[in-house]
Amino acid sequence: MAFPQTRMRRMRSSASLRGLVRETELGAGQLVLPLFVSETTRARESIATDQGPAHPFVRLSISALLEEAREVAELGIAGVMLFGIPATKDAEGSGAWDEEGVIQTAVRALKQAEPELLVLTDVCLCEYTDHGHCGVVREDDTVDNDASVELLARVAVSHARAGADLVAPSDMMDGRVGAIRSELDAEGFVDTPILAYSAKFASAFYGPFREAAGSMPAFGDRRNYQMDPANGREAVRESLLDVQEGADMVMVKPALAYGDVIRAVKRATRLPVAAYNVSGEYAMVKAAAAAGYLDERSAVLEILTSLRRAGADTIISYHSKDAAQWLAE
Repeated sequence: MAFPQTRMRRMRSSASLRGLVRETELGAGQLVLPLFVSETTRARESIATDQGPAHPFVRLSISALLEEAREVAELGIAGVMLFGIPATKDAEGSGAWDEEGVIQTAVRALKQAEPELLVLTDVCLCEYTDHGHCGVVREDDTVDNDASVELLARVAVSHARAGADLVAPSDMMDGRVGAIRSELDAEGFVDTPILAYSAKFASAFYGPFREAAGSMPAFGDRRNYQMDPANGREAVRESLLDVQEGADMVMVKPALAYGDVIRAVKRATRLPVAAYNVSGEYAMVKAAAAAGYLDERSAVLEILTSLRRAGADTIISYHSKDAAQWLAE
């Protein structure tokens, strides 16, 4: 019996041939680096943890943030996403919309120092509330959706006024994208886009982030507003609702275990899709590499490429600086 004429290995026989037919490209310009900015940190503050070298997260002062942003821009990374740690917290998270707050101050400094670098801001209350939840808490310890939405819109407007290139609501309250779009337009920020955390799951992979951001809930959990990891169709529905309310981009978070959701959301919305390669996913790779279980560079580039292959146009990742350096080599 003659061997089949089709030999798939023919186009894999050299690096040049593999590059010629590569279906998915990964570049620094598709990456965003998350950063934590603290109102009380003098320079760089490492986060105390039992995870040792696998935990890379630091809180930055404004001056340290500018140094980091300079490196990010030189690497060709598209932008940074800012998370703020205020000096004080209260029940409503009022520091989140303070015009002189940590994020507002950081955005103004960044846009002056690195005007071409995109600045994305996380719009939420959890880092600013003394209870750690993403909205206003009622007497029965449940989160009041509509009261929270009103405050989130104020936060988004304050970020836009400071100069944010994109505002990214991450709270998962119903109707917040529409409310934010309405307030932005009313205040004259009609050209400020919204990147909605549309499919944000109640995940086990957020642990290091919550340490770094100081946003662990004081009671209960976030399962009554973040999504059940079992629900893919619901993620598509959430995304389509955000599109109807005016989202310019949508996000799936986490990323590594949600490639099917990224693909489904991309097909359904036909909008640019961001995937957030979250802190726990990052820490797993760092821990495995430190233990000698895998090659960090190969694993990271494979993971990020897989997210692009799934349909992500933008990847928000703590690997961004390393990945950009490796891609440039």
